[in-house]
Amino acid sequence: MIFAIIGNLAKPGLCDAVGPLVSALVRAHGDFLLDNRIAELLRSTGQTIPVSQAGSPEQCVREGEMLIAFGGDGTILSAARLVGERSTPILGVNLGKLGFLAEFSPEEVPRAVADLLAGNYVVEERLVLEAIVPSRPGLLVRGVNDIVVDKSRSSRLIDLDTHIDGAFAVTYRGDGLIVSTPTGSTGYALSNGSPIVIPTCNVIGITPISPHTLNGRPLVVPATSTIRIFVHASAGEVLLSADGQEECLLTPPAEILIRKAPYPVRLVKRKDRSYFDVLRAKLFWGADARSM
Repeated sequence: MIFAIIGNLAKPGLCDAVGPLVSALVRAHGDFLLDNRIAELLRSTGQTIPVSQAGSPEQCVREGEMLIAFGGDGTILSAARLVGERSTPILGVNLGKLGFLAEFSPEEVPRAVADLLAGNYVVEERLVLEAIVPSRPGLLVRGVNDIVVDKSRSSRLIDLDTHIDGAFAVTYRGDGLIVSTPTGSTGYALSNGSPIVIPTCNVIGITPISPHTLNGRPLVVPATSTIRIFVHASAGEVLLSADGQEECLLTPPAEILIRKAPYPVRLVKRKDRSYFDVLRAKLFWGADARSM
């Protein structure tokens, strides 16, 4: 198996984390391809990286059979976007703050190498969303966490008519709408009152952002649903974004169609750690200050 190694160059601990991984793979005769920008950083510290084992980020994504991404959750989401329909498995090593999607810390890299070479891991398939705008042919955004429609720079509320599979459901009035995957249920959606959804559930969440009425509540619909959001002409510009990384401005009236993408993102997970372990460790889920 070819391990392709990429990372967030802005993270100060990148070399300290990648160096031991590369050394461990060399000792184990593992086949790897390293982002040439990271290779140059490692060479500057005295580590030997053969030219044949360094390549462009595009080459890493194209040739890697497993992608190892060093950074925070944003790095892993970017990696998923780079991989796209290839659905190459992605293993995250956390160099950020929360690192909810990452499976290993830098200190656990030696163990990660041993587990990978021994095949001691599982690969989870996660739902990906895609959004199209019929009035903008060719515009397509995809998100692993969520797709968001919000009021952009305006201070005014917006009305969003929401239809599920052709049937009118509700008009949300507020700052916007979050359409999330189970993976994204612990992100932006959670901060707006969405429930935590186990990643293996085949559903889509619809969560209003700061709704103006108490009866505008989140919805959970089957992943086979097509969600149509109509923004009235009375609204100013609205922002369509995916994972907070891809975005475009739309001028109302605007129609947005959101549905399940034709491929999943595949995340490498440890066999000895459950999703509930991650919730407790990262979000202090269920913690009671009275008993701490």
